[in-house]
Amino acid sequence: MSNILIIGPHPDDQELGMGGTIAKLADQGHHVLLLDMTNGEPTPHGDPTTRAKEAAKAAEILKVERRCINLPNREVQHTIEARHKVAAVIREHQAEIVFVPYFQDAHPDHVATTRIAEDARFDAKLTKIDLPGKPIYPKWLFYYYCTHLRWVADPNFLVDITGYEDRKRDSIVAYETQFVIPEKNRQVVEWISAANRYFGSRIGTQAAEPFFTKEPIGLTSLECLI
Repeated sequence: MSNILIIGPHPDDQELGMGGTIAKLADQGHHVLLLDMTNGEPTPHGDPTTRAKEAAKAAEILKVERRCINLPNREVQHTIEARHKVAAVIREHQAEIVFVPYFQDAHPDHVATTRIAEDARFDAKLTKIDLPGKPIYPKWLFYYYCTHLRWVADPNFLVDITGYEDRKRDSIVAYETQFVIPEKNRQVVEWISAANRYFGSRIGTQAAEPFFTKEPIGLTSLECLI
């Protein structure tokens, strides 16, 4: 089993982008940690205390652990300090696989988060650096889609999440201040469900989630393919 770190700019980004995969990985016995860069607040209907409770509930639904390093929401910047905070989590978790948001996005926090995480992956392996934990270089870095751009994801691999659609949906609506109370955001849940079905249809399954990698994935045999 692997130690897996899933980094999100705000609580709910991981659930929106890959909630089904997160639940599946947890059920398979992997040690999954969600890392929130910010607490996600302020928002029109939320507050830090309520958002923290919602994030904890979503993590409970997905059966994973969760942490937040509390960078300022809407002001995430690619700095050495931010890189080292993430690198410290990578080392403490001994993350072998890291998931981050897709690198093209309309939201500055998302773009900055991914750049921070990419560089933190490198920093985490350094030996002569003042960081806790044992040096490690995560073997895999994958991108999930939680983009604010109005375009269709163009992934290079999909994960079958058949049977995990309800867990994903429940983890999203756990954020009542984001997707239940604001009427205009309720349709996001339906968009996500439709996307799950669409990507599932591309590989002949009921539901799937899209991912992107800049590095080639190795297969031991073609039996790994759906």
